[in-house]
Amino acid sequence: MPAESRPQPASPADSAATPAGRRDFLKTGAATMSAAALAGAFPARPGLYAAGDDTLRVGLVGCGGRGSGAARQALSADKYTRLVAVADTFRSQIDSSLAALKNDDDIADRVVVDEEMKFICLDAYQQVIDNVDVVLLATPPGFRPVHLRAAVEANKHIFTEKPMATDAPGVRSVVETVAMAKERNLAICAGFCWRYHNELRELFARIHDGAIGNVLAAYGTYLTGPVKPMPPADTRPAGISDLEWQVRNWYNFTWLGGDGLVEQAVHTVDWLAWVMQDEPPESCTAVGGRQIAAHGGNIYDHIEVNYLWADGVRGFLAQRQINGCYNENGLYVIGDNGIAQIKPGGSASIKGENAWRYRGPSNNMYQTEHDEFFLSIRDGKPINNGDRMWNSTLMAIMGRMAGYTGQQVTWDQAYNSTETLVPEITNGWDTEPLPQAMAQPGTTPLV
Repeated sequence: MPAESRPQPASPADSAATPAGRRDFLKTGAATMSAAALAGAFPARPGLYAAGDDTLRVGLVGCGGRGSGAARQALSADKYTRLVAVADTFRSQIDSSLAALKNDDDIADRVVVDEEMKFICLDAYQQVIDNVDVVLLATPPGFRPVHLRAAVEANKHIFTEKPMATDAPGVRSVVETVAMAKERNLAICAGFCWRYHNELRELFARIHDGAIGNVLAAYGTYLTGPVKPMPPADTRPAGISDLEWQVRNWYNFTWLGGDGLVEQAVHTVDWLAWVMQDEPPESCTAVGGRQIAAHGGNIYDHIEVNYLWADGVRGFLAQRQINGCYNENGLYVIGDNGIAQIKPGGSASIKGENAWRYRGPSNNMYQTEHDEFFLSIRDGKPINNGDRMWNSTLMAIMGRMAGYTGQQVTWDQAYNSTETLVPEITNGWDTEPLPQAMAQPGTTPLV
């Protein structure tokens, strides 16, 4: 796709389409929406949903910890929701997820998943989609583009975890899917949960209003221990295929999880994008590598990315997942009239002429995103986070490409990359994954 015609993310791609509209929404609309949702104040609109009444049938695809959390928040957001179908590649995940949900007295009576609605296979997502009104997508992100497309083609509202793809072909598929969802007036709520955090919403509104002057640079961190370390090869159960072994350890393979930058630190990438009002960078460079044995995985355990925007603004990001090291997840935005900061845990402040510290109400950002998502469906004004969600996903992939190849990568190169990581699942568990070598900067080609 030529540069002049490539898709650009809307700025912003949320309910409030202009800077002024966004500021007004942040001051009044978010609090009102959350309060209404928590109170269960939904308009009665009988017959609009597949169940023939006010009930919204919810399905969960991916029953791990995050998927179970999303299901709990969906049921808590709207008292007329029912969890009726679930899918996972492993039965144990389904059983543990449903047991945990049924142990929550506030929602237990609306967890009504019959045995025939528990789907266990690599294509089980389609069976869930066929039986619900709203689908929650929380599988490893390598599968996300296919799942998103299937849900939109079936005219379902979607909550999708981040990131939305692990390679550029996947991102381009998501771009098309987002456009289709807009045409069909479908809600897409993205799991970039910090966008629903009260304190950060006000901080970024102030940055965009000029509280720190012109933004000159921003530095974000995501320094943690390993999320799901790759087990040694000698622990692999006998008889399972390469595909199953990789899916069981999905975080450690770029095609399934993206890597630590794309799957976890994408939240920090999203902060950088938010600072720049979702305007994509022109280019980036990066350095990274692997210091701790990978045991067969192929992701780096550390990377630092330097993003460059057209007006000369720089955005820096440090990501590391190694035990025994200094941990931090924060953001520092330097303007010509002050500094804005997010400390670990989400505490926000501004230093300078317009010094400020948040004094408003706190919130559970995970719950708020579902509150606003379901209320938008009920109101017939569906949220669509689609443009900014693929923008931040591609920014993260772009940084990984730069670090793994050692090359400068432009936005156009990242968007148009032909590097395909995700195999077509044509033979079930016997499908052969694509080669999974560890990248070597200066040797691994940029394609």
